[in-house]
Amino acid sequence: MKQKPDMNFWGLWNLSFGFFGVQIAYALQSANVSRIFATIGADPHSLSWFWILPPLMGMIVQPIIGTASDRTWTRFGRRIPYLFIGAAVAVLVMCLLPNAGSFGFTVTGALIFGVFALIFLDTSINMAMQPFKMLVGDMVNEKQKAKAYSIQSFLCNAGSVVGFIFPFLFTAIGISNTAPEGVVPDSVIWSFYIGAAILILCVIYTVARVKEWNPQEYALYNGLDQNPAKKEKADWISLLRNAPSTFWKVGLVQFFCWAAMLYKWTYIVGGIGETIWNTTDTKSAAYQEAGNWTGILYTVESVGAVLWAIVLPRFKNTKAAYAVSLFLGAIGFSLIPMIHDQYLMFIPFLLIGCAWAAMLAMPFTFVTNALEGYGNKGAYLGLFNCTICLPQIVAAVVGGVILKQVGSLQANMMAISGLLLLLGAISVYFIKEKAAPKN
Repeated sequence: MKQKPDMNFWGLWNLSFGFFGVQIAYALQSANVSRIFATIGADPHSLSWFWILPPLMGMIVQPIIGTASDRTWTRFGRRIPYLFIGAAVAVLVMCLLPNAGSFGFTVTGALIFGVFALIFLDTSINMAMQPFKMLVGDMVNEKQKAKAYSIQSFLCNAGSVVGFIFPFLFTAIGISNTAPEGVVPDSVIWSFYIGAAILILCVIYTVARVKEWNPQEYALYNGLDQNPAKKEKADWISLLRNAPSTFWKVGLVQFFCWAAMLYKWTYIVGGIGETIWNTTDTKSAAYQEAGNWTGILYTVESVGAVLWAIVLPRFKNTKAAYAVSLFLGAIGFSLIPMIHDQYLMFIPFLLIGCAWAAMLAMPFTFVTNALEGYGNKGAYLGLFNCTICLPQIVAAVVGGVILKQVGSLQANMMAISGLLLLLGAISVYFIKEKAAPKN
């Protein structure tokens, strides 16, 4: 196997730049789905059920895209066609989802329309997101992989900042943040419109600037047969049976981390409404203000993640960096129910940003290094995405039950997230940093 050549900074940057636009779409979804469904008329105890859909679609779509792109060779590349199609569909659905309450449906009809729009949105975002992770695995050597994923993490957090701040920004410039009962405010609707435009422009840039290797070059640099499209065929059960142990040990950490994040996405708007605005009325202007402020808090989280991503490479021990990051995030979550000032709330979200930075970069660094010498990398990374999706599904199924156990106070669910991240930090101990290559 020939060593993959070093890439300059801009080569690594271009490889992941489209992720900026994809992450704007993902941030808008993460910060506003609960707000949209609650505004339309969903009961808080049922909100977690709506959050089953995004990870469920991720579990289905990403392994399929990974496996299909392993076997795809076109003049446009092997990963990029899926990226472009996913982005194009996402743009269309981003213009529909926030309007679910504006088409004159009944509450039930609007919720059903929103559910189907959410299914298509998350399917398309997953379809657009997965190729970026695969491109790094395909084309970046082991020495530069951590740097490449750090750049991807930076672009991810930068895109998150933009997506999270949009509703607050548009409200500040005069776009309405209130609407008739059951209708999503224009500040949210226009956030989705502008996010969709940025998404497609970023993806077009990536398509224009990145040239994937042809089959012979890919085989040369990845130690595979000269016709990898034929060789890289295996069923998912066989792949999982032969996966390196690192795959499973990182997956255990992922389980706790992503369950914690699911509860944040589901309950944080209601939690901020309870602790700072003293409201649980989704029809009130105060609730919509809490929704906008949640975007600002997510922005603070992303800034914390960007700053912490600069600190992470200074740790001599990668496992220690991972564990410390998750521990700081656990502290942040635990503080949320105790804080009643909107500006002091910046502190826990900065700490959560430390965990988020590690969650974005480190798992894929561990796993892609362990997969060096393996074929079917796209399929493996698609399957590894199930360690992100499955815990969210489990957490969503039991979320309403846990909410009742903590007094039906959504802010108290953040303490549950803190406990889960603490378990994740402890689980880092079991990871081995490098598995022996398999030919």
